[in-house]
Amino acid sequence: MQKILVINSKGGCGKTTMATNLASYFATQDLSTALLDFDPQGSSIRWLNQRPKSGSSIYGVHVASSKNNTGVTRAFQMRVPPETERMIIDAPAGITGNELIDLIRHVDTIIVPVLPSSIDIHAVTRFIQELLLVGKARQKGLNIAVVANRAKKNTLTYRALERFLKTLKLPFVTTLRDTQNYVHAAERGIGIHEMWDKRTEADKAQWRPLTRWLDDVNQANTKHKIAR
Repeated sequence: MQKILVINSKGGCGKTTMATNLASYFATQDLSTALLDFDPQGSSIRWLNQRPKSGSSIYGVHVASSKNNTGVTRAFQMRVPPETERMIIDAPAGITGNELIDLIRHVDTIIVPVLPSSIDIHAVTRFIQELLLVGKARQKGLNIAVVANRAKKNTLTYRALERFLKTLKLPFVTTLRDTQNYVHAAERGIGIHEMWDKRTEADKAQWRPLTRWLDDVNQANTKHKIAR
């Protein structure tokens, strides 16, 4: 099972959009998919509840809700069906310290979405430092990638973000444009890959570098486990 964490300590960077669209993509590829929502707002689970019955099946758990209401341990909450092939975790904003360490123990891949603004660049700089120094993500062999989200390429702020991301020595895998297509998809409980409007073709193309990267790291992890 590939376990993917979508995380950034700053809110409003599009974590839920990325998590739900990843879940949608994997489900449409006939992969058994689970979506775990750690955000108390429950946006990912709300999206899942709106999902049409005709859509590809996705298993969902609102972990934040079950933790607060039942006292069940996190390890139990994170159990997913044994046939699950892809697990996506939508992390809450503001997660740091021991909570961050605890969460990344359960995953093998991390995606950090970041917006093209000076505030977001400053915030993600500190977060990535904590991810690498406190969370020791590299020492644990985790795969980490950064995605520019809701970006308009022909702007000064995007060029500043692009320059910054290239200094991180982390894979900067793709840029997702700022478009209402994601809003329209979310309202229907589907993902961009389930929309057949020709206007979404550019968006689907922007996801390909990320899905290829995820596939590559999953294959590498599988080979490593077999070799061990």
